[in-house]
Amino acid sequence: MDNKVKTGQLAKAETAVAAAPKKQIRERNIFRLRGMPDIPLLVIILIFIGFGTAMVYSASYPWAEHDYGNSYYYVRRQLIFVALGAVAMFLASSVDYKVYMKWGSPVFFAFSFLLLASVPVIGKSVNGAKRWIDVGIFSFQPTDIMKLALVMMLAWYISKYVDAYRDLDDRTITLKNKSYFKRSLRDRFPVFVREVAVPFMIVGVVCVVTLIERHLSGTIILFLIGWIVMLWGRISLPWLLGILGAGGAGAAFVAIFTDYTSERLDTWLNPYNDPLGSGWQVIQGFNAIGSGGLFGVGFTNSTLKHLYLPEPQNDFIFAIVCEEFGFIGAVGLLVLFGLFVWRGFVIASKAPDCFSRLLAAGITCKVGVQALLNIFVVTGLFPPTGISMPFISYGGTALIILLVECGILLSISKFTRGKETGK
Repeated sequence: MDNKVKTGQLAKAETAVAAAPKKQIRERNIFRLRGMPDIPLLVIILIFIGFGTAMVYSASYPWAEHDYGNSYYYVRRQLIFVALGAVAMFLASSVDYKVYMKWGSPVFFAFSFLLLASVPVIGKSVNGAKRWIDVGIFSFQPTDIMKLALVMMLAWYISKYVDAYRDLDDRTITLKNKSYFKRSLRDRFPVFVREVAVPFMIVGVVCVVTLIERHLSGTIILFLIGWIVMLWGRISLPWLLGILGAGGAGAAFVAIFTDYTSERLDTWLNPYNDPLGSGWQVIQGFNAIGSGGLFGVGFTNSTLKHLYLPEPQNDFIFAIVCEEFGFIGAVGLLVLFGLFVWRGFVIASKAPDCFSRLLAAGITCKVGVQALLNIFVVTGLFPPTGISMPFISYGGTALIILLVECGILLSISKFTRGKETGK
């Protein structure tokens, strides 16, 4: 009798596994509680916007006067980007995040991938690398769009095809009286394909296409974003560690054995070998950081931005922050990024379902990882490459997309999960 009952339960569990994509088994007793957006996060974002705009003006006006005869050239454009981004953030925060899951994720990812793949064909070269698409009135890097698209796609896939299966997998294994480690190859292989192979393939294809554009920094950021989303999605840690090791080995191979990246490595390790050439920007960045001391020379009083440090409003704007606000100001900026990441993780931990949790965590980690890598570049802990500082560096589409991401994060923060009672 017991064997018949067990056989019947096993058959029902296996039937439920086949139907899992249509039913969120893990969260069937969860409902969403709607409230106000996360006010601390909103305040942090507004501080970032205000400080970033002020720093773009301070860092850019000497070069703007030199190149365009108008010291307000960059900051005026930045204010336009801020206005457009603020509207986009408000709209994104007003949309229920379920809409992004139902309609946006696969379609948005496909659109972003087509843009990314078209760069080698229709893109324009800047400083020897073809990463931009010029549409006449503005140019943009598809990698900036792909960072959000990759997070959304992985969150959608893991919530739909990984998380929904987990209880059913565990239930089936329990009924078969088998632990995870005693699972047969027949049981283990589909789980491996679903939980590891497919998400890694999504990340891998994106990274390969980005690498073709000679955009190593973008490749590294996309890889780390994908890895962190899979980590939050509770993909098997041994496999994730193996993927991280393989990705690191691949990045090291590319860096050592390609001319473009090997030159960057040489500049990073020996900037004073060519102090007036490839090492100039790195050295001037060091000088700016060292000039700031403990409290800095004061807002707008930087010396190195006066035609010494090239394009100080872009990737090396952190050096100007250090010069004008000193060690105290640099630490304050790091604390602000830390607070942003903290609030993002709080929102992710309280999110009502798997998709919103992974989307919030992915957006948060994208901002944190990019800020950290930018600081590493400016301080000489990472090879010099094109990594902007979120909220602070001058930028158009990158800033607008960042504020859209913040809007999505604010949208998710309006919801938390609750348990149904009486059932």
